[in-house]
Amino acid sequence: MMTMAKLSLVLNILVLVPVCAGLLTDADWATASYGESTPARSILLSVYLSIGLASALLLFRPEPLAVATLLALQVVYKLSTPLTVGSLANPVVVSNIGIAAFHLVTLVVIIRNTRPFS
Repeated sequence: MMTMAKLSLVLNILVLVPVCAGLLTDADWATASYGESTPARSILLSVYLSIGLASALLLFRPEPLAVATLLALQVVYKLSTPLTVGSLANPVVVSNIGIAAFHLVTLVVIIRNTRPFS
């Protein structure tokens, strides 16, 4: 179980480090994918930094239910992006769907191996 959890956390970090760096430096690819620098994009950066920090901390102290909570929130927002963006053409939407699929597998593994109310 913890192998999948750690893989999901590492995936978050591997994706979020360059994404956050791109948003912070206003890289051309970030503008193309996320739009011009706006307060809304800065709020998204805050969310990404929070997910990255939580992922890093959970790597050092893996708590299955905490990991499951983080991943469940990510799955919901990532799978809702095609609806909120209104397209599958954006590279962020496509990557969100792929990451959500990976995290869903991890969630199933955690749920099958954790009995929180037993």
